[in-house]
Amino acid sequence: MSERINVLVVDDNIQFGDLLYNYLNQYEDIKVLGVARDGLQAVEMIKQLKPDMVILDIIMPGLDGIGVLEKMNTIQLEKKPMFIVLTAIGQDVFIHKAILLGADYYIVKPFNVDILVSRIRQAYKDKHASSFSNRNTASPATQIEGSKTDPANEIEIYITNLMHEIGIPPNLSGYQYIREAVLQTLKGNEKEFFSVTKYLYPVVAEKFNTSPQKVERAIRKAIEVAWTKGNMNLVRQLPGYQNKCFRGRPTNSEFIAALSDKVRMFIKQKKKML
Repeated sequence: MSERINVLVVDDNIQFGDLLYNYLNQYEDIKVLGVARDGLQAVEMIKQLKPDMVILDIIMPGLDGIGVLEKMNTIQLEKKPMFIVLTAIGQDVFIHKAILLGADYYIVKPFNVDILVSRIRQAYKDKHASSFSNRNTASPATQIEGSKTDPANEIEIYITNLMHEIGIPPNLSGYQYIREAVLQTLKGNEKEFFSVTKYLYPVVAEKFNTSPQKVERAIRKAIEVAWTKGNMNLVRQLPGYQNKCFRGRPTNSEFIAALSDKVRMFIKQKKKML
């Protein structure tokens, strides 16, 4: 790699931060610009130093790692860094939140330092190989290293991140309904799926204590938002778009089918890697 990857380490553990600083600086292609001891300092150093990569802890005083990610989504930067979350916190709620806010990798301590170096290089390479903007949104599958997340939870995380990348706001009720509909589609058979009105909507409605009619309307609204304000580059990668199953805005069943097929492709890829 001809150019150096500029890295900022963010960790309130002074000994660990210094250790990581010294270790990563041994590599010719990596330069650690500094170590931030809390989230507030991290935000200021990101603005000033403009790193390519931020190694971010979650639990910190002042402003935690989740807060840093949230702050970065509200700040206009000419160059936004990639984030590798490196923390001892492996609970699903933190993983989900970090992914939704744009973390590119999530590594749970204890960890292999060589793997961290590998992830830094791979993330940097993927970002600069991407044909889209400043962030590599071509692949919504944020990597989770060392966590105890089981395959079912990993699939849920993938779906959540996929919907986030497409541009479906999580505050919409249709967001949760679509997510659950995809999960139900993956569990059910094809005959059940194609009867969305008789099968899928009632199942989703029962889980969220609402009516099938409200589920249908909320999903349609969420799709409309995604189609008018979402990430069309990613939408064009959905199986239904590529196969020309829909040209304009898809129906509820078409959109759920496209997302489900995308997740099935992810599952097949994961199985091949095992």
